Amino acid sequence: MKIMKKIFSTLPMLRLLPPFLLVAAMVLLCGCRAGEPEELAMTEIYFDTVVQIRIQGGTPEMLETCKEMCSYYEGLLSKEIPTSEISRVNASPQVAVEVSPETAGLIRQGLYYGELSDGNFDVTIAPVSDLWNFHDTQNPSIPSKEARESARVLVNYKNVLIEGNEVTLLVPGMKLDLGGIAKGYIADRLKEYLVGEGVEHGYINLGGNVLLIGKKYDGSNYRIGIQRPFDKSGQAITSVEAADCSIVSSGIDQRYFEKDGKLYHHILNPETGMPFENDLLQVTVISDDSVSGDALSTCCFALGLEEGTKLIESLENVEAVFITKDYELHYAGKRKEQRVSLAKLSRQARPL
Repeated sequence: MKIMKKIFSTLPMLRLLPPFLLVAAMVLLCGCRAGEPEELAMTEIYFDTVVQIRIQGGTPEMLETCKEMCSYYEGLLSKEIPTSEISRVNASPQVAVEVSPETAGLIRQGLYYGELSDGNFDVTIAPVSDLWNFHDTQNPSIPSKEARESARVLVNYKNVLIEGNEVTLLVPGMKLDLGGIAKGYIADRLKEYLVGEGVEHGYINLGGNVLLIGKKYDGSNYRIGIQRPFDKSGQAITSVEAADCSIVSSGIDQRYFEKDGKLYHHILNPETGMPFENDLLQVTVISDDSVSGDALSTCCFALGLEEGTKLIESLENVEAVFITKDYELHYAGKRKEQRVSLAKLSRQARPL
């Protein structure tokens, strides 16, 4: 399959990336000391986002394999590629379409998080999300109420049937969009491969979905800054010290536009077809794997501070940091082992 790549050279792209990409890139693996294995790195564009991998103790061939894996999963899961398995399912409503076990398994996980969030996370959101263009910030437009009403009635994860590896969309016009979970899944597969090849130190960053491989070579934890929402200077509002886990953020400053003095962001409510409205700016989830962190960060944002906190508290070995619109930090979670320490760096309020 032709690999979809772009040149990473334009600064305007950075404002579309998840919130702590710049901070994460600066604080992780800041170079090798004498006696340490060589640090190898790659930076490419896949899934319309920046993919960074840095490892110690690996080989250049491993990074080439990671590139091939990214290309493979993009061709498998992207609804923007006509030949992908997701596109084939979307093009054949009310018909059972056989897909790979990987695609079927990921859709099942998406349906699970739909149940867990009472439908606030929905992998059939595509008819609604297709109405919005958050990339065109110069000429933004809001979909009409009529268009939103027509689209939102097609959104219901309960109308996806999976039998073995066959996927059926039960209602004409339904479409899958795995964008809220796919990057986490791919990050997990990349880590699985690298660890299987003997890599013990490094990180994977898929547009802000950060997945840590072990600890630093000296045995210390990584320190990862979470960027202050809307702060273009890269200032961290807090940081976490962690090892061998996933850190994923969802927030309103990742993709958005402003029109008539109001901000419209990309986390869309399946019930209304409009962006969720609550008191949150951002949610960061720390978990063992990236696919759960990816989904849970969106679920928690959609549910809001109170219900999102309840969800995190109901789960084992998961933590979350909620940032409200007054720039206050709210912590939730419980772990079998306390592996993450939260450091508050900057909390000066800057209301929207």
